[in-house]
Amino acid sequence: MGMIGKRHLQAMRTIKEAELIAIVDPAEQAKVIALNEGVRWFAKIEEMLPEMVPEGVIVCTPTEIHLAPTLSALEAGCHILVEKPIAANLEETRQIQLVAERVNRNVMVGHHRRYYGLMEEAREIISSEKLGRLLAVHGQWTSRKADDYFIPQWRQQFSSGPVLINLIHEMDILRFICGEIESVTAQLQTGFRGHPKEETAAIILRFNSGVLGTFLLSDATPSPWNWEHATGENVNFPHTGQNSYCFMGSDACLEFPNLRIWQSQGKPDWNHLMKMEEKPVPLEDAYIAQCLHFCGVIRGEEKPRINAEDASKTLAATLAVFDSAKQQQTISL
Repeated sequence: MGMIGKRHLQAMRTIKEAELIAIVDPAEQAKVIALNEGVRWFAKIEEMLPEMVPEGVIVCTPTEIHLAPTLSALEAGCHILVEKPIAANLEETRQIQLVAERVNRNVMVGHHRRYYGLMEEAREIISSEKLGRLLAVHGQWTSRKADDYFIPQWRQQFSSGPVLINLIHEMDILRFICGEIESVTAQLQTGFRGHPKEETAAIILRFNSGVLGTFLLSDATPSPWNWEHATGENVNFPHTGQNSYCFMGSDACLEFPNLRIWQSQGKPDWNHLMKMEEKPVPLEDAYIAQCLHFCGVIRGEEKPRINAEDASKTLAATLAVFDSAKQQQTISL
C-alpha cells in the first residue's frame, strides 16, 4: 500500500460514517495491513467482486492502472473515489465517464485540496475584486524528492513524473480559483537523475478571462516553495510557511496559500507603501473531509465536489504541458 492509500486508510479510521471491509493490493505489506485491520485481503479487484461488492471503492493505484479497477468496480455497482489524475489520458477518462453514466454510479476524483477552506477564501477574495481586476498569477512547486522515493520502479517512469503527480494538483487549484485555462505553453527538462520522466518544467498559461499565468515546477531542487511545505498538510514534510502562489490584481495582490493581501496605503502605484494583511484560515484534514463527502455521495445526499467531467479538464490542461513541450508550440484547450 502506497503513501496516499495509507492517508485514505487513516481518514477512514477517524470517521464513524465509513466501514473498511477489504483491501485490494498484491503487495505482502497490504496483506499484513488487512490482517491488522481485521478485514479481507485480495490481490486483485477481480478476486474481490465475486465475493463482496462494497458500496464505495477508493482507487489509489499508480495512475497508469487506474482504469481497469475503476471500470470493474463501476460495472459491479460501486461508487468510486479515484485518486488524481483520474486516468492516464483523456480517452481513459471518457471511458470512465461513459460507464459511470450507464450504470448510474458516481465517480469522485481525489483532488483533495478542494476541501480546504483557504481555497474557497482565495476564490472569494478574487471573485469579489478585493484585488481589483485579476491580471496575472505566478505559482511554484519546487522540492527535491528523497532518493528512496524512487526505489519503486513505477516512480521512475514517465507517468510518475512531477507533471502528472504534482502539477496536476496545481492546475486544479488554478482552475478552481482563476477559471478555465485557454492555452498552455511549456518547456521541460530531464536528465538529472537519469530517469525517462521530466524533472523540471516552465509553463505559461492563458485563462479564458484573459489572466496570464506562469508556473515553475521541479522535483529535483530543494526549496521551501511548494504547497506541502507552505501549508504543513503532511507531517512528513517540514512546515516552512512560505507561500507558493501570488495572484496579482490591479489594486492589490494575494500571497497563497497563507492568504496574505498586499495593498497600497493610498493610490495603488509604486509611490505608495504597501501594507500586508493576513487572513488566517484553519487547515482542516482534507482527507477526512473528502472521505465524509464520499460517504454523503454514496448515500445520495451529496453530489461529487469534483466529478469525472471536472477532473478531465484539469487532466487536459496538465497533459497539454507534454504536448506543448513536444511540439514546441502553444496548445489551445
